[in-house]
Amino acid sequence: MKRLLAVALAAATLTACQENPVSGRKQFVLVSEEQAQASSATAYTQTLTEAQKSGKLSTDAALNARVKRITDRLIAQATVMYPPSKDWKWSVAVLDEPTLNAWCMPGGKMAIYTGIISKLQLSDDEIAQIMGHEIAHALLGHGRERMSRALATQGGLVLGSVVAGTDLTGLAPIADIALNLPNSRASESEADRYGIELAARAGYDPRAAVKLWEKMNAANSSQPPKFLSTHPSPTDRIQALNALVPKMMPLYEKAR
Repeated sequence: MKRLLAVALAAATLTACQENPVSGRKQFVLVSEEQAQASSATAYTQTLTEAQKSGKLSTDAALNARVKRITDRLIAQATVMYPPSKDWKWSVAVLDEPTLNAWCMPGGKMAIYTGIISKLQLSDDEIAQIMGHEIAHALLGHGRERMSRALATQGGLVLGSVVAGTDLTGLAPIADIALNLPNSRASESEADRYGIELAARAGYDPRAAVKLWEKMNAANSSQPPKFLSTHPSPTDRIQALNALVPKMMPLYEKAR
């Protein structure tokens, strides 16, 4: 049985390299966009249900409205960058936890934590940089890549269903696993590049990206949070973003 699974996984791997329509980069994906979105929707619902039961789903109307206003503008540009995302069931939640974190699942299921907003005293421009970065992960298919890695790591779990493109049984746990797996440094750099562009096109100052990561670095100089566990080094990231700012300023000025 193990040998059959290994053979099946190897066969699937041969056909698993696909070109991302936004970046053009070749990606290893065993999970289809439809499967990724379905499993993410299940995981998202479970996450919000648990947060509500434990009193960790924000009831701050002003903060919720602020986050939604910012993400709505980003979503409008995301659908231009990747037209199929017009059909996504976008959603954003604010989780009342001290964690410095934010994420966006396949299909546009997003969350940002109150800790990152309050501890870093984020401006709207800086929130836009965080959520633009997270939305870029979704547009660039990084969630599907993480799910595929999780699936492969599980030694062929529900592989037959995935290859057949039918039964989604077992993929909801994979979505949970994938949410806790880090992106690669290459993926993080890619999300930085497209995230700052999304924010600029939505009318948010690209210079805020540099300030944001300076704040993140200063707040966590001794022990980087999970959010930054596999991100590029602060110095490299800030240098890369500084180099992008002049290219993004015309987009920002036009959007304003």
